[in-house]
Amino acid sequence: MKAALVYGIDDIRYEDIDEPVVENPDQVKVRVKASGICRSDVPRVLKGTARFFPIILGHEFSGIVEEIGSDVTNVSVGDHVAGVPLVPCFECEDCKKGNFALCKNYSFIGSRQHGSNAEFVVVPSTNLVKIDSSIPFEQGALIEPTTISLHGMLMAGFDKAAAEASESVAVFGCGTVGLFVIQWARILGAKKIVAIARDGERLALAEKLGATHTINTSLLDDEHMQSEANELTSGKGFDFVFDSVGVEDTIKDSFRLVGNKGTICVIGTPTEDVRFSWNEWELMNRKEFKLTGSWMGYSDPFPGVEWEMAIDAMKKGELIFDERIVYKKFDLADAKEAFDCFKKEKVRGRILLTNDR
Repeated sequence: MKAALVYGIDDIRYEDIDEPVVENPDQVKVRVKASGICRSDVPRVLKGTARFFPIILGHEFSGIVEEIGSDVTNVSVGDHVAGVPLVPCFECEDCKKGNFALCKNYSFIGSRQHGSNAEFVVVPSTNLVKIDSSIPFEQGALIEPTTISLHGMLMAGFDKAAAEASESVAVFGCGTVGLFVIQWARILGAKKIVAIARDGERLALAEKLGATHTINTSLLDDEHMQSEANELTSGKGFDFVFDSVGVEDTIKDSFRLVGNKGTICVIGTPTEDVRFSWNEWELMNRKEFKLTGSWMGYSDPFPGVEWEMAIDAMKKGELIFDERIVYKKFDLADAKEAFDCFKKEKVRGRILLTNDR
């Protein structure tokens, strides 16, 4: 088969390798149709941080079941499926509690084992969910990031009841995850959804997808951003704040804009140190807000309610697949060119690798 193998720093080669085979009775072979490039993949290519070389990256994918092992019952040949990349051990204490993302013995498709940037991938049957044939493969490849968005919200206690009871929700960032947070807030019934970002075009997209108001931070200093937030919340601050960016500025802004007894969830993963002055950190004490992080998108029973809700919302058309969520699409053969985008331009949204073979 053909695959995009990463051999080292900025060294991606599209070449022929042996096609993977179904060796165990619980395995499934999938013909990959679309595979997303996650931001976590970028340093693996451009900084050489992959766990081994050569490696086939790709953990956000969809495709068609090509072959199944003798014990597989959840999917059949010909089914359209989306990939579930986490491979937990199911035996450790965290797994037995249903905290699969916290498993210390896990594997991960496209990181600790070969992934979906190839014509075929073989995975355990538990790492696939069926999707309706009406869902485009490009959209199916984005199910995984939708579950990450939803998991963070559920971790923060934001369900339908909380959405209906709260007055305001703020979302920092209008990247892929941030836009899905906005959509989930709309789906769950939030009344006021405020998108906060520095890109006017992405804020316009956020409004189309469910944001009722926007704050463009590129046009405002801290004082004026606080003033706009106060106006939108009658001076009380936001009930829920979701940070999909995960940098020092947005985390500090979350502390400032959340209301008393509110909740902050940091979904974005910091890649640099985050430092607080004593009075910035003291806001958590004085406001008595709740602060939580979020890791991946899984719950019990595996892979979790997040995946069930995402597939259902996509089938119903509640999760809107606006074409601007995808920044660019490349043929699998052009994987090197796809990753070059992260060196040459500001990438807005997901880049997808497609395979029409």
